[in-house]
Amino acid sequence: MTSTPTFQAPGPAQPGRDRPDIGAAGSVLAPPAGATLPLGKLAPEAALRRLELTIVRRLEGFLHGDHLGLLPGPGADAHDARQYQPGQDDVRKMDWAVTARTTIPHVRDTIADRELEVWALLDVTPSMNWGTEGVTKRDLGIAAIATIGFLSQRMGDRFGGMIMRQDQVKRLPASSGRTALYGLLRKMLDEPIVPDRAPGGMTLAAGIEQLARTQRRRGMRVVVSDFLTPGDAELDPEVEPEWERALRRLAVRNQVLCIEVVDSHEITFPDVGELLIRDPESDFARYVNTSDPAARARMDAAAAAQRERTRIAMRRAGVGHIQLRTDRDWVADIARFVLSYRRTAAILHQPPQGVTR
Repeated sequence: MTSTPTFQAPGPAQPGRDRPDIGAAGSVLAPPAGATLPLGKLAPEAALRRLELTIVRRLEGFLHGDHLGLLPGPGADAHDARQYQPGQDDVRKMDWAVTARTTIPHVRDTIADRELEVWALLDVTPSMNWGTEGVTKRDLGIAAIATIGFLSQRMGDRFGGMIMRQDQVKRLPASSGRTALYGLLRKMLDEPIVPDRAPGGMTLAAGIEQLARTQRRRGMRVVVSDFLTPGDAELDPEVEPEWERALRRLAVRNQVLCIEVVDSHEITFPDVGELLIRDPESDFARYVNTSDPAARARMDAAAAAQRERTRIAMRRAGVGHIQLRTDRDWVADIARFVLSYRRTAAILHQPPQGVTR
């Protein structure tokens, strides 16, 4: 069972507009029109000051003492060329030699004096627009990125983002400093909502491949998604999801952290009578009588098997895994993960045989 219902929970009441609490019935009124969390509540900094993510994989950059480096040396060195993205890249960094050879505009990246470069891939496809606890999975994912961003901030460290829509992946350049991080989070919050059944063939596997292909410097990579694949009804944990191979390739050179965002009613279906379940990314639709205990038990068992398959796939890929729920405190969940991650990171992120740390 891979479908996510398209009904949405009503957001918090706006000042001057008293919105009655009509419970689960309000989730069928309309899809979200914007962010359900304000920027100021994404990541309480006071709760994060004592936490620090443990980086165990060797990173590229100048060795300043906080992290291991592969290429000690001066900053601002020329790096790989990559294809120019209009509106996202500085035209002053255009590599005219490569552009002339390929007839496709390319820009030249530079190696700055950075100790850690973190890139976060945010899935904003229609299945992420759902939420029944006052916050959508999409906004919970942005809150998780905010928390990881504040935890990974160090002098000179950079944080960049990639937004995976139904038809493309948008790149938000990496920058250092809290002001730049707030700017990146604001752009993610302001990203237009992808409507249900929007045209496009972008998949999570393709998004991860693009992250690995375009960001070649070693560092930390964060993948935020519900890890649901339209049309994939497989529940056997021995069968690899289509995104597992791409995730494994990404983890060869980087330390990867996967944040799985789920809604409480995707795991435990409520008793709300007969309900139309519709996949927002395909034509699947089916009526389910949630008042039938046997039907709810089968749906809950399928959902549990689906999440277990996701957990096992991530373990095989050698990546860190956090599951965040819309009905829980995401800061507390990430804090608990960080505290245990300090003890398990070195074992979890063992590189493949023959690959250096």
